[in-house]
Amino acid sequence: MRTLAAVTLVGMLCASGCGAPKPDPDEPTTAAEKQRRDARANGELDSDNGKWGGWKYQGDRSDCFYVVGRRCYRTQKAACLAARCKANNQQCDVVGGGPASISCKKPS
Repeated sequence: MRTLAAVTLVGMLCASGCGAPKPDPDEPTTAAEKQRRDARANGELDSDNGKWGGWKYQGDRSDCFYVVGRRCYRTQKAACLAARCKANNQQCDVVGGGPASISCKKPS
């Protein structure tokens, strides 16, 4: 009889959730979701409009051969002028392709 009473008591406690608090539905359930929310709150992510990808540079796709920041340029000369490397006594550095990234580096 005691065993039956103990089993019944344990069963009732577990059925009520064993005293564990219920999770908040507004809290993230995974680490990735928490990082995404934190980044969005800090302004590090663009607004989520439900679409992935898209053109990530400013300018026309057909004329985007060189990139300075997020701005596209048709020629290397125009991109290097926009990067203002010569004004800072630095050399224009071209890295990659499709579109190539422009940056300034100290002359060697």
